[in-house]
Amino acid sequence: MWAQSSPAPATAPPASPQTSAAAPSSADKSVKPNSPNLAPPRSDSVNAGALDDGESSSKDTQIDLSPPPGDAQQHPQSADAVTDARFEASGDVAEFHPWDPHKAAKDVEVGDFYFKRKNYIAAESRYREALLYKDNDAIATYRLAACLEKMQRPDEAREEYESYLKILPYGPLAEDAKKAIERLKEPATNAKPAK
Repeated sequence: MWAQSSPAPATAPPASPQTSAAAPSSADKSVKPNSPNLAPPRSDSVNAGALDDGESSSKDTQIDLSPPPGDAQQHPQSADAVTDARFEASGDVAEFHPWDPHKAAKDVEVGDFYFKRKNYIAAESRYREALLYKDNDAIATYRLAACLEKMQRPDEAREEYESYLKILPYGPLAEDAKKAIERLKEPATNAKPAK
């Protein structure tokens, strides 16, 4: 109440720290009127007057995505390819798998624990989960093959050993994988027919 009825002070009120850095006072003669503002930019306030027509400054950096002139004549089938891609993406096939190499390494570690305990079903599950989080992981592929071999599933084991050799043809376990493939081929040729 007292502040409303009192006469205005003769001197200007002290400037806040934000306004004093932004605008030089008339008493400060050392700052030139056209000098650049060297204060760091602030994200909590935007100078709307600096924007053209109230538009965002990101409009200046937009990229033209329209096709070049004559593109339809040079590539007549391109519209069909775009339509096919949109159709495939709308189906159940367009599924993304997470990529997490740390989770994959942890799954391999837990799979090794189960493998040592001869719990091959749990180990297989962990190795497959590792391959879900990191496709073409050489260690998980090789250990899954060894696990499948222990579970008497030679065809699947041979496929996984071959996958390992596609990933690392000269890797540290390549010789072991080649020997395992040969070993798994032999029972298939010497197997007795089922009655």
